[in-house]
Amino acid sequence: MVTETKEKKTATKDIDLEKVDSILESFRGAKDELIPILNRFQDAFGYLPEESLLRVAAFLKLPESVVFGVASFYDQFKLVPTGRNVIKVCRGNACRVKGGKKILKEVEKILGIEPGESTPGLEYALETVACLGSCSLAPTMVAGKETHGRMTSEKVDELIEYND
Repeated sequence: MVTETKEKKTATKDIDLEKVDSILESFRGAKDELIPILNRFQDAFGYLPEESLLRVAAFLKLPESVVFGVASFYDQFKLVPTGRNVIKVCRGNACRVKGGKKILKEVEKILGIEPGESTPGLEYALETVACLGSCSLAPTMVAGKETHGRMTSEKVDELIEYND
């Protein structure tokens, strides 16, 4: 278990434990519900707060290490707060050949962050993905839930409005 810091205590205080319990009450408590429960917490909080994972372990009667192991294994789950608007830049072969690295560099320049990071204030998060499956539109990126193809630096500038 990770040693508790002042920052972790603050983060735990900020989550709504009644909401955690309410989410858990909507499940039976079967071990095969672990991932659906984690998905619900991810949707509710934008990440998986440590206290919620501890409660999931108790609720499902699983070792905490199993719950943390699953939560840290899948990229879809975040263990720290992340930006509300997620930008995903494709690094697949078609996108790479057609200028995907240039698109990523432009996003990094605008947001002032690298992949895996979030902007101060958690407005944006930047991720890279192996492939978005939109090779005919390369280079592509996803902003929120919308895929944008045939990206250029100018299109990135128009798409992302960020002032730190």
